[in-house]
Amino acid sequence: MTLLATLLATLCAGIGSVWIAAALIELGVRKAGAGQTGFDAQHLLSLAAGALLATAFMHLLPEAFEQSAGAHILFLVLLAGLVFFFLLDKAELWHHGHEHHHDHTGEGSSPEPEGHHGHAPHHGHADHHQHSAHAGHARRQGQPAGGWSLLTGDSIHCFGDGVLIASAFAADLRLGVVAAVSVLAHEVPHHIGDLLVLAQNSGSRRAALVKVSMAGAVTVLGGLIGWWLVAHLAGFLPYFLTLASSSFMYVALADLIPQLQKHQGARAATLQVIWLGAGIALVGAASAFSHLH
Repeated sequence: MTLLATLLATLCAGIGSVWIAAALIELGVRKAGAGQTGFDAQHLLSLAAGALLATAFMHLLPEAFEQSAGAHILFLVLLAGLVFFFLLDKAELWHHGHEHHHDHTGEGSSPEPEGHHGHAPHHGHADHHQHSAHAGHARRQGQPAGGWSLLTGDSIHCFGDGVLIASAFAADLRLGVVAAVSVLAHEVPHHIGDLLVLAQNSGSRRAALVKVSMAGAVTVLGGLIGWWLVAHLAGFLPYFLTLASSSFMYVALADLIPQLQKHQGARAATLQVIWLGAGIALVGAASAFSHLH
């Protein structure tokens, strides 16, 4: 039962988030084409940040502390997880910076059209969505993110999401549902950026959708392997849950929220807070619904 629930949840979070992202892009494009205002990506960022923080502080950490592990060691694991994801982010920045250096030194004699190496569009909705956790920082600094590099990073990120969801399901089915909803919420805006970049690279939205969907499907593989690991290492479940919390906290605080810290009017700032609260309420509602059923 737990394995089936894990596979279904990872399928919905991994591939479902890609299709929702594609639908939102289409919705935004149609509205813009009709002379109306498209959806605001900042609202999606706020919603995802609220969902991730709520899952980490209201569900994953409390569940971990209810296990037999001591508070001291769990806080140490939480700190180690935050430092690990920080170092992972720094390594990804170094990788893209190194790639960028070679593009200019080794191929500088033959300039290529803008966007050939994965430059994101500099207008419209793309400006709001270049914030994938694995490559977004590099794109925000104007560094190229090649299509295969982006897909590789996306696949690794999705694999980790699958392991985290499996860890949550191993603790409790309701917690697994909440974790899956939170992963889906934060992957939607990430996949919007991926789809826009790859569509510009390949010139085909359909090809971009297929590629990102394949990367999203790796979430299921992560869920399967995570289920096997937790089943054989049940005593380490509190630490898995704490690591999952550190991942959610880092993505929200280091990747999503900084993009919301811009000088804005009172109305825009108020809407951000409302959508942040909506993300928290979404997680609470998912938890209550799964508890009833």
